[in-house]
Amino acid sequence: ARRERRVDPLLRVELARQATARLIGARDRELIFTSGGTESDNLALRGTLEPALVRKQNPWPPVLITTRLEHAAVREPAEQLAERGVQLVWLPVDRDGTVNPDELAAVLQEHAGTGGLTLVSIQWANNETGLIQPIEQLAAVCQRHRANHPGGRLLLHSDATQAVGKIRTNVKEAGVDLATFSAHKFHGPKGAGVLVVRGPLRLGPVNLGGPQERDRRGGTENVPAIVGLGAAAELACQFLDDAGQQARLAALRERFEEAILAAFPNTVVHCRHANRLWNTSNLGFPHLAAEAILLGLSEKGLCASAGAACSSGSLEPSTALVAMGVPEPIAHGSVRFSLGRFSSAQDIEQAIGIVPDVVRRLQRAMPLGQPSEAS
Repeated sequence: ARRERRVDPLLRVELARQATARLIGARDRELIFTSGGTESDNLALRGTLEPALVRKQNPWPPVLITTRLEHAAVREPAEQLAERGVQLVWLPVDRDGTVNPDELAAVLQEHAGTGGLTLVSIQWANNETGLIQPIEQLAAVCQRHRANHPGGRLLLHSDATQAVGKIRTNVKEAGVDLATFSAHKFHGPKGAGVLVVRGPLRLGPVNLGGPQERDRRGGTENVPAIVGLGAAAELACQFLDDAGQQARLAALRERFEEAILAAFPNTVVHCRHANRLWNTSNLGFPHLAAEAILLGLSEKGLCASAGAACSSGSLEPSTALVAMGVPEPIAHGSVRFSLGRFSSAQDIEQAIGIVPDVVRRLQRAMPLGQPSEAS
């Protein structure tokens, strides 16, 4: 039998780092491998802000500016940091969840001190609605503020977990300082994530006890998952070069939404007319319970989620939809459907056959005790 040449695991990790860096327009040495998007977000926020909290000679407390639309991996560390002394500022958003660059400029003018550290954290694309934020414009606002306030430190972090591999996300061209994402969101393995740290930014480690990742994230690397991440990054680059594939998938999403609207005219398609990802369709069915919808869909073999996919068991309405001002009867009945690169027209037609059947059955039961106008 032919003996295969053994490749050193460390070399495999570095090759995966190079492939992943190409996907996001970064240098390979700017990438820190983690266990996933949640750890990456925590490292971005805590690694940036916690060192500023212990510098007692600095009279300005660090400031964190973010939105209530962020994933819990950003929201919850933000709230914990606020309890420890970080000044937490929530950015307003419009009815689609978009951050207005002028609003960001006003908040920076009010809260970003001339001598302290300010971190802005805004998702590249929302994990529940697919809304794509104008990240380049928001980064330009941060750059202008830095130029006008040279005494302070202002950094921009973007949770790009939902965006990477689905749309082009060049961190250098966008102008972000830190970016986070996870392999499994673009057909890679679970258990591998990335934090991008651009430029000379010094990051305080959160995991202590090891020199891995240039002393920025202690712990043995998950080599198989990282290698899978690199392979998925190479395939994602090929996908992003194929505009026809993206158009095909966007058309499938439109076909699905139009069919559901034809069956139930009062269905709310969240962010329907906003700039959003091709893979996400978040539908609100007034006066129905999302949990009941999900159970009915699952019984018929159709996977969906309410809110973030990792919190679909929650009985509370989506934090993001509530922050957008969505009325509670609609937020409670909102379900997210997602396409993948390999979704087919047959998959969509099957979904179109399943969803109306489940919704009609629940309308007859009226689980929230409210009449539904959809019919």
